[in-house]
Amino acid sequence: MRRQVIEHIVRVSGSYRDLVAGLPESALAQQLTDRSNTIGAQLWCVLGARESYTAAIEGDGWAGFSCSLSGAEATNKGRVLEALSQSQVRLDEIIGQIEWTEARGGLLLDLLEHEVQHQGQLIRYLYALALPIPESWARRWALAQAE
Repeated sequence: MRRQVIEHIVRVSGSYRDLVAGLPESALAQQLTDRSNTIGAQLWCVLGARESYTAAIEGDGWAGFSCSLSGAEATNKGRVLEALSQSQVRLDEIIGQIEWTEARGGLLLDLLEHEVQHQGQLIRYLYALALPIPESWARRWALAQAE
């Protein structure tokens, strides 16, 4: 089961890079309403959680949330793509080095749940803002592309 969860996390992680690569940089500053945050802020949370869960898995326990990307950097497409890639490399390293415990397995599931939850939110943003849907997302979740 752990292997399957890891495979899903790797796929989901790559799909975020697909999303950012296909968006115009200006989209990272867009939001749905005054009460929503921006696409960049959504990605900041994804990245920070991935980094924080990676640290928690490595340390065998939650140590708090932190993100290497500043809020201002969350609107810089190149910086977001770089940070997403670096976070995936680090997660892959930790997954391959640690001894698995029940607590670490739970953290891995929490990470997957968090990333998937943000995907659902971002799908709503893409539709509402008429932004391009990456082919990998459209194929995986049978999403309709804009006509």
